Amino acid sequence: MGSYRIEFKQSAEKDIRRIAPALIPNILRRVEALSDEPTPRQSLKLSGSERTYRLRVGDYRVIYEVDAEAQTVVIYHIRHRREAYRAL
Repeated sequence: MGSYRIEFKQSAEKDIRRIAPALIPNILRRVEALSDEPTPRQSLKLSGSERTYRLRVGDYRVIYEVDAEAQTVVIYHIRHRREAYRAL
């Protein structure tokens, strides 16, 4: 178990239900890896925010926030790349 705790917002849980079942295990494996390393080399910090990042998993993007003080990673969205950045 990693040092960071992973929390899913209700919006992320709703997004997961819309993803094809065959793709979900790979996405969740990458999300779980964030507990060990919350800002891996593959992640990019989103402009306009100090703690919000995106992680690319195939055609999907995981939008999340890292709270180093509370040791948590909050997953906000898991969406297809063409919809990931709308209304953030």
